[in-house]
Amino acid sequence: MTRLRYWKLTIDDLKKANYDPKKVLIWEIKCSKDDAGTHFGVFCYRNGAPWDYASIHGIVFYHNMILDEEVKNITKFLKDKFGGEPAEKGSRVFLKNSREIFDPKEIAELAVALGDKFEASTELTVELENFTPQEQEQSNLPSSKILPIPGK
Repeated sequence: MTRLRYWKLTIDDLKKANYDPKKVLIWEIKCSKDDAGTHFGVFCYRNGAPWDYASIHGIVFYHNMILDEEVKNITKFLKDKFGGEPAEKGSRVFLKNSREIFDPKEIAELAVALGDKFEASTELTVELENFTPQEQEQSNLPSSKILPIPGK
């Protein structure tokens, strides 16, 4: 199984992207608030995010140096958009059984909404599996932003 990670993508990179959403293993939108390191990230694993020894399906976000009130606002925003039951574990909030998205246009739209609503700059990452060289060429994703993942 070959895996590729496209990292440091812009919203425009993802808006132009064309790939089979079933090939996405994980996507992440990192939202930076300032130069001091205040940020949060929204992500979704196709096979579920780890919670101790189990996997939970749905949208998840993590936060660093974000005020509690804003964590509540981010949780509400994501819950209103995707549903699910919020559950906190450390600096992560899981929306258990929320609707999951893997389409590049939907992820890009979410990044725009998060950036606008929470006054943050965004950076996107998408990891794909079994993504052939032909699919890479047709995807419109920038080849300069590929990070190969070694493995089987």
